[in-house]
Amino acid sequence: MKNALELQNVSKSFKEFEMKDMTFSLPEGCILGLVGKNGAGKSTTIRLIMDMIHKDSGTIYVLGKNIEEDFTETKQDIGVVLDEPSFPEYVTADQMNNIMKNIYRNWDEKRYYELIDQFELPKWKKQFKNYSKGMKMKLAIAVALSHHAKLLILDEPTSGLDPFMRDEILDILYGFTREEDQSVLISSHIVSDLERICDYIAYIDQGSLKLYEEKDCLIEQYGILKCSKEELKEFDEQAVKGVRENPYGVEALVDRSKMPKDYETDMATLEEIIVFLSKGQEE
Repeated sequence: MKNALELQNVSKSFKEFEMKDMTFSLPEGCILGLVGKNGAGKSTTIRLIMDMIHKDSGTIYVLGKNIEEDFTETKQDIGVVLDEPSFPEYVTADQMNNIMKNIYRNWDEKRYYELIDQFELPKWKKQFKNYSKGMKMKLAIAVALSHHAKLLILDEPTSGLDPFMRDEILDILYGFTREEDQSVLISSHIVSDLERICDYIAYIDQGSLKLYEEKDCLIEQYGILKCSKEELKEFDEQAVKGVRENPYGVEALVDRSKMPKDYETDMATLEEIIVFLSKGQEE
């Protein structure tokens, strides 16, 4: 399987933050979710991929091309939505169409206006500077989806949207990757959104990659064990990945493959897996 995106030992140092040896890939036709706390390095990773900031070391391939080579042409096949969409302040949605069709060779005006209508954005009456945060995000998503990109890169795209619009955006992103050569990298702090649509999960903390795995494998590997504190002591320490206490005993995230077969565990959500693992790594 070809990769739409590949990072190999990518590092970047700032005055008060360091990203160390970031290595992961996004197989073609899949959705990869970047998870992490605020300040973990998600936005930095996306800016490195887009060559908006320059890495100190390592290699980044986007759609098979090294970004240190001619990245300008490759950008024609990438749709980008940043956490703070930046368009000219005085532009309307209609004027945005005229700008973008001079930038992207595959600009699809019909698709753009379909999305503008679907997102209930005003075509002429409102300038970008007067948009709410949610409206700005909708416009950025409409632009990203209107030039037949092969790779979408989105930083917190559902932030500021109501649950109904979030649901609609997730459906659009999922449908986008049903074409075999179209892929999505999405960062979000809303883990339930990622659980719904992602094929792979990368968990970043303090500039380091702590977890990279197929989502279904994660869900299958881990379970929630409910028991007393005394019962928990009987299990292999390697099986227990995180613990939280409650009035009735404890809940533990466990690696099912290392548990006795006669013990039943509840299914863990992706959010529970990430929370338990992050707490376990802090201890």
